[in-house]
Amino acid sequence: MLKNLVAATLAAGLTLGAATAARAEGQIRIAEQFGIVYLLLDVAKDQKLIEKQGKAQGLDIKVDYVTLSGGAAVNDALLSGSIDVAGAGVGPLLTLWDRTRARQNVRGIASLGNFPYYLVSNNPNVKTIADFTDKDRIAVPAVGVSVQSRVLQLASAKLWGDAQYNKLDKISVAVPHPEATAAIIKGGTEITGHFGNPPFQEQSLAGNPNARIVLKSYDVLGGPASATVLYGTEKFREQNPKTYKAFVDALAEAAQLIRGNPELAADIFIRTNKSNVDRKLLLSIIKNPEVQFKLAPENTYALAEFMHRVGAIKNKPASVKDYFFDDAHLAGGS
Repeated sequence: MLKNLVAATLAAGLTLGAATAARAEGQIRIAEQFGIVYLLLDVAKDQKLIEKQGKAQGLDIKVDYVTLSGGAAVNDALLSGSIDVAGAGVGPLLTLWDRTRARQNVRGIASLGNFPYYLVSNNPNVKTIADFTDKDRIAVPAVGVSVQSRVLQLASAKLWGDAQYNKLDKISVAVPHPEATAAIIKGGTEITGHFGNPPFQEQSLAGNPNARIVLKSYDVLGGPASATVLYGTEKFREQNPKTYKAFVDALAEAAQLIRGNPELAADIFIRTNKSNVDRKLLLSIIKNPEVQFKLAPENTYALAEFMHRVGAIKNKPASVKDYFFDDAHLAGGS
């Protein structure tokens, strides 16, 4: 297990209970979840890059991290004022962008990179999503909210039509990635599917000979896509320009470090997550040509258009520029 979920939950509870209405310049609270998709944050944390970039601007920045599970919990924390930066999927970002228009105006700050997400099953009878039955359970971070759940809905809409886009929601269950992975590897539980992310999906495939890929996010979205992103409120961005810039600059430095020294990045992930993941497996993920560590989002609009089409969001964005801030590091995003 990559993180101690109990400790993370306790930490989250303490943080949520200490919510404040505003934060002064020089403080930033960041919510992350599980998996190598959060490697940019792991590197920034381990190398104290936010603090470093802050000092370059003459600012001492206090950085707090909290680990949550699922986009719903992350969104609740952001709306309550318990965190300043949310780390979750594109689906949760779009949900909150839609809900907070003309109010908190939540928008994307950066992508955490492009990663293929796999729906893995250990049920030998399941070869496509059409093979799941009411006896199966598909684990996702948050049912109907997480990016995994939204991609599964999009795939369902393509197969059965928009009217049945949420057909598989009824057999989906909210389970943190570490526990879902353990269930797939062990077998014999009600969980027969897990729509995860790296390295959990790769661990499942390596740990259970019956596990197979049922669905790939890139196939559903039409190519490489930024599934996990960072987002925050307009107020935080405007009232904390130096802190915001230090955060973005730290992310850019982290991406550069990962691309230039994947071995160090793997060691950082293992260290910061107290992970027992196989280092060779981890390096294969980091070096996977389908994985790209960059800040500009890619291929997110297909999900935005779909969510509006089925009524999951009321407002249809004209482009990615609607739900991401207009920042230089996001130029060319899609």
